[in-house]
Amino acid sequence: MTVNGADDVLLVHGGTPLEGEIRVRGAKNLVPKAMVAALLGSAPSRLRNVPDIRDVRVVRGLLQLHGVTVRPGEEPGELVMDPSHVESANVADIDAHAGSSRIPILFCGPLLHRLGHAFIPGLGGCDIGGRPIDFHFEVLRQFGAKIEKRADGQYLEAPQRLRGTKIRLPYPSVGATEQVLLTAVLAEGVTELSNAAVEPEIEDLICVLQKMGAIIAMDTDRTIRVTGVDELGGYTHRALSDRLEAASWASAALATEGNVYVRGAQQRSMMTFLNTFRKVGGAFEIDDEGIRFWHPGGRLKSIALETDVHPGFQTDWQQPLVVALTQATGLSIVHETVYESRLGFTSALNQMGAHIQLYRECLGGSDCRFGQRNFLHSAVVSGPTKLEGADLVIPDLRGGFSYLIAALAAQGTSRVHGIDLINRGYENFMDKLVELGAKVELPGKALG
Repeated sequence: MTVNGADDVLLVHGGTPLEGEIRVRGAKNLVPKAMVAALLGSAPSRLRNVPDIRDVRVVRGLLQLHGVTVRPGEEPGELVMDPSHVESANVADIDAHAGSSRIPILFCGPLLHRLGHAFIPGLGGCDIGGRPIDFHFEVLRQFGAKIEKRADGQYLEAPQRLRGTKIRLPYPSVGATEQVLLTAVLAEGVTELSNAAVEPEIEDLICVLQKMGAIIAMDTDRTIRVTGVDELGGYTHRALSDRLEAASWASAALATEGNVYVRGAQQRSMMTFLNTFRKVGGAFEIDDEGIRFWHPGGRLKSIALETDVHPGFQTDWQQPLVVALTQATGLSIVHETVYESRLGFTSALNQMGAHIQLYRECLGGSDCRFGQRNFLHSAVVSGPTKLEGADLVIPDLRGGFSYLIAALAAQGTSRVHGIDLINRGYENFMDKLVELGAKVELPGKALG
């Protein structure tokens, strides 16, 4: 990764427990998608609990390029989106706004319904393993879209109204499920999606679409049926809180022997994480406003952990928790089954003094789709180990926050490069670090 200069480097003076209170707002994995859904409506939509993160700014810019008026609402974290005058956007402008995000692929269905065509540039995103966009285009073809590959991206057309279809996902992909939902709601006839993702953020997106007038049924066997309608209206919706950010702060509290109250954290969407947090030796207390996470003293316990799609242990919870596992007594086994390259971040933890060995075999659980392929997707973490400050270059969003946790837990000073990437999913994370007593600074500029 390229280091972008002093403003993209954070000095972290470790060894201080995080203590205090922070707030998490709407989920990164829901809010941008709910903003895209506003394109489908014939009336304005109002979205509340919106975090100020880069992915939100990217989608806001793309909506405005396509003629959607986006303005702040009456309360903090509220956006009002008016899609009355949707129009085509300049290819170069789309590319400039979308370069580092994969979210533009989800504009395809709504734009095909509203304009009859769409353009999608080359897509970015975190490098944590395969996220094949070809499947998105294949889904759109099944709905009746015509797709032409051009030098600067993909051009899509819908010569006629898109039609409902039967789709079975080879893996319960969140992105593919969102693509189907955002396309099927205005398609003619019924769409049946089998082996769909059923994450809380997917359910919340379905709630948004139902408020707009969509007809969507979820079965217990991961099947979603969408009956297309002729028109959708606007919505008013408060986004569910970000369970992934909440778990990141919980892991930071555990790794630094701290005590952090996460206002906005919700038990229902975090039950699997909370069970694992307790097994490791962490403590938590739940009230109506949030969850307090703390290290109760004594030794942390090693565990066997396997990531999975919801309702399993989320892959985005894994990286921050692995940092805490370096402080647990014994051997912890981590089997990553969602993204084949997500354990690459552990090499930097070893540089800091951790003992983590990666394996190609499926360890500590059932065989997964990566087991017979050449991917280092299982880890054995030996602890406890002292972590020492180091120079760190952030590889991806969750890995980046994990490096921050490691630097906070380590003795000495770490230089963390590429911190701007964390802004994709963590609202005001540097202000929150300061609020929790972390000793951090931008070179030449103290924080807090």
